[in-house]
Amino acid sequence: MIIYEEKGWKLEIIFLDSVESTHRYLKNYITINGYKTPLAIVTQNQKNGIASRNNKWDGQLGNLFFSFVIDQRLLPSDLAIQSSSIYFSFMLKEILSDMGSKIWLKWPNDFYINEKKIGGTITNVSNDLLYCGIGLNLQAVSSDYGYLDIDVDINVLLDNYFKVVLEKKMWKQIFSKYLLEFEYSKQYKVSINNKKVSLSDAILQKDGSVSIENKKVFSLR
Repeated sequence: MIIYEEKGWKLEIIFLDSVESTHRYLKNYITINGYKTPLAIVTQNQKNGIASRNNKWDGQLGNLFFSFVIDQRLLPSDLAIQSSSIYFSFMLKEILSDMGSKIWLKWPNDFYINEKKIGGTITNVSNDLLYCGIGLNLQAVSSDYGYLDIDVDINVLLDNYFKVVLEKKMWKQIFSKYLLEFEYSKQYKVSINNKKVSLSDAILQKDGSVSIENKKVFSLR
């Protein structure tokens, strides 16, 4: 177990050789042991991961999968909980960009290199705890998906990421940057109520939602 401390926060990380799902493992761990401090589960071999809309995210040995849990009261005061996927995804995207990657974030929770998805984020809330799960292809999985365009040391990446998470950046800092990147998403479609809808005319709102087809859609996945 590794422990990070930053500005009064403490986060523990448990590394597993393999697991069916870091998200399910984490939730089961909290159910049995209770929540004491932010906790992350990390593996490079996830066999039955969870994707958006209850889909399956196929893992492959050598890629990166992690989930973490945090008390909602530790989140920035201006963060709409429904926009947590954007918030936590964009921080990771920024770190990878600073390392030389051309990664970008498709609204609301998909990591892309050029026109191919390389990973994604899910967030959900249970008993005042926010759970966030992230999967990222570090190597080729199939012709349908891409993979990260730089080599990374996973320990360094996680170290950088969780230090940023623990800094408790305000949502407005993240939103002001993501607002510019959102333009890339307008070339794509998203699933809303099991229907594929174009983002071409979507308008990103300050709370991270989008106005599309006269509806307000949030990003919690």
